Amino acid sequence: MKQEFHTQLRLLRSERQISLEDLSLKTRIGAGKLTQYEAGTEIPSIQTILKLSNALEVPASNLFDGLQMN
Repeated sequence: MKQEFHTQLRLLRSERQISLEDLSLKTRIGAGKLTQYEAGTEIPSIQTILKLSNALEVPASNLFDGLQMN
């Protein structure tokens, strides 16, 4: 079952026990922006998704699958 992007991001971060602050440091993305991504109020760019997948040590496809492309 595919999860929406924000749900998948939150789940992956939680599974890896990475705080928002630690993910922010790893990706150089502000914790506030990460919160918006996890809340589903903002959609990250492809470059940002690649940074997130690298920091979470998962294939980018794990995050891309949850995006709703128009």
